[in-house]
Amino acid sequence: MKLLNKVAVVTGGAKGIGGEIAKLFALEGAKVIVADMGELSFRLDNVELISLNVADSAACKVFFDQVIAKYGRIDVLVNNAGITRDAMTKKMTDEQWDAVINVNLKGVFNLTRYVGPKMEENGGGSIINISSVVGLFGNIGQANYAATKAGLLGLTMTWAKEFARKGVPVRCNAIAPGYIMTDILKTVPEELLQQFAKLTMLGRLGQPDEIAKAALFLASDDSSYITGQTLSVNGGMRL
Repeated sequence: MKLLNKVAVVTGGAKGIGGEIAKLFALEGAKVIVADMGELSFRLDNVELISLNVADSAACKVFFDQVIAKYGRIDVLVNNAGITRDAMTKKMTDEQWDAVINVNLKGVFNLTRYVGPKMEENGGGSIINISSVVGLFGNIGQANYAATKAGLLGLTMTWAKEFARKGVPVRCNAIAPGYIMTDILKTVPEELLQQFAKLTMLGRLGQPDEIAKAALFLASDDSSYITGQTLSVNGGMRL
């Protein structure tokens, strides 16, 4: 029970990687608030869903106030919500660019701007930004997505400094997943999936629960002396 009596917020936690994180946190004793625009793909007594569009700054403030009014604090924040709108740069529209920036980057800022200072006030906390291998190495046809996921790494290092500057143990770290078998990859032809697997040292794709276990490590006291870091969970990916 590594998160016993902790209050955790997981954005984009209705399914996929976020869903696995929310479930594991709940099983480890946390009260989990999932912020998502979709319905929960699972049911646990200590998981609560609150509808939220992270791209809406005003809505994020309302969400934050609602959680604090009910629980008094947020001990763990996982910024997982994200979308893709892939296109080659020469064909990418303003709408595709703006949509991804607003959710994947601005959306993370919208919520953390309130949660980080509250963690300072309450004496500590852990912020976990879900980046991507694409944020480290880039990817053809994903200029918008790569920009946001790389931007999260800069925010991670900045917030690790900002929120701990008064001597309060507020930690901020990032996870950069590689190819993970979420619903999106399940639509990819098997031949391509095998090619993706061959890009890794371990010769296989990752599972969402493997990212969840990394998030649990960063959320818990097991990582009490780790901040400002990016944990690559990609099976030894070679690009």
